Amino acid sequence: MTVRVGYAAGAFDLFHIGHLNILKHAKNECDYLIAGVVSDEMLRLTKGVDPVIPLAERIEIVRNIGYVDEAVAETVPDKLEMWQKLQFDVFFKGDDWRGTEKGMRLEREFAAVGVEVVYFPYTMTTSSTQLRRALAALAG
Repeated sequence: MTVRVGYAAGAFDLFHIGHLNILKHAKNECDYLIAGVVSDEMLRLTKGVDPVIPLAERIEIVRNIGYVDEAVAETVPDKLEMWQKLQFDVFFKGDDWRGTEKGMRLEREFAAVGVEVVYFPYTMTTSSTQLRRALAALAG
């Protein structure tokens, strides 16, 4: 029997229901789920934000979610480089990437190495950006 390995990457900062939903949906689509927790440096580089929760704590939180079999630090901006290290079969992403230039590029790159890209609905009710804004308003 072949084990289907999935990879779901995210900052997982200010862990909320949207994060849980992605991990839950991902686990339903694979046998072994690896969660890539984006490092502080990569968050600054790719999103221009500093995480509220440090990487080591975010990894510990995600590692202890029942849907997650393994949590790793994602320290490179290239998802294909993570695939070279982890050899997953399916990559999970929020559907806010579907149909975008970066999403289509990701699909092409992964298709070339036999990795399926599966999109899940973005949870509109809660986001880390909204939580950051609320925290800033409370602090200001």
